[in-house]
Amino acid sequence: MDLRDYCAIRGNQSDLARKTGISPSFIHQIAKGLKPVPIQSAALIEKSTNGRVTRKEMFPDTWHLIWPELADDQPK
Repeated sequence: MDLRDYCAIRGNQSDLARKTGISPSFIHQIAKGLKPVPIQSAALIEKSTNGRVTRKEMFPDTWHLIWPELADDQPK
């Protein structure tokens, strides 16, 4: 699930803002693609969504460069 879909579910955007300490307006902006997801917030977003929104989904082209340890999660 991407962040836009996650935030489309009623209550998730404000809940995510509360859990991460990121303002609701900034969560809205990144969910809509108006602002990029800050790399330093990606792991916290993943944890706060209980893995429903992953770093791999937020950074589909670069996650393996930023978090090489996630490559261990790939099916072999």
